Amino acid sequence: MSATTVLIAEDEPLAAEALADWVRATPGLRLVAVCSDGDEALAQVRALRPALVLTDIQMPGLTGLQVVRELQHDAHQPRIIFTTAYDEHALTAFELHAVDYLLKPFSRERFDEAVAHALRDAGPSAADVTQALGAPADAPLTRLLVRDQGKIFPLQVADIESLRSDNKYTALTSKGRSFLVRLPIASFETRLDPARFLRVQRGCIVNLDFVDSMSPDENSQLVVHLRDGTRITANREVSKMLREQSL
Repeated sequence: MSATTVLIAEDEPLAAEALADWVRATPGLRLVAVCSDGDEALAQVRALRPALVLTDIQMPGLTGLQVVRELQHDAHQPRIIFTTAYDEHALTAFELHAVDYLLKPFSRERFDEAVAHALRDAGPSAADVTQALGAPADAPLTRLLVRDQGKIFPLQVADIESLRSDNKYTALTSKGRSFLVRLPIASFETRLDPARFLRVQRGCIVNLDFVDSMSPDENSQLVVHLRDGTRITANREVSKMLREQSL
């Protein structure tokens, strides 16, 4: 089996050196180029056609995201692993369909995990990334990037049971776990599928697929019972709407 060719686009010398050393030390990988800016990276990807690209998001010239956009219509579509020193990029790029995302300072262990993921599962191509980033503003989200215990990974929106928020942060609950995202709940509301997600009060959205039942309280407002035992009281307007929609 031929080796997987890898191109690194990284303007920080120490990070570039570490990535290059790790690529050379990994069986099955072959380093073909190390680029220090986005313009060089784009030209080299087109010339060398690597199978995997590890690219910083913030670089001189074109950014990593701009490089990916430029590759959108190319015949050759490499797999993408993004690297960055700023975790807000992972938290706010809703459907950044990269194979993986390395947050600096990344470790050899995280590098190995990301590469193993890329080799095992291939993941989406640069065209997939660009399609997601260029999706219409009203297109429903299908996947988010969340952090937990220092790692960043994709979370399927269909698996989110509820979203609860103050003015700045939103907690996403899924499969007994909660992930805190640095965005207000209003940022999610317009991008969630309205057939599935309902904002039952100012600071809470529920996934109707995980609602067990609804019952009126002493004030005739509906209490939403989620399957995990959580109870959330819908405001009067939503309670009225739900009653009117019931058969």
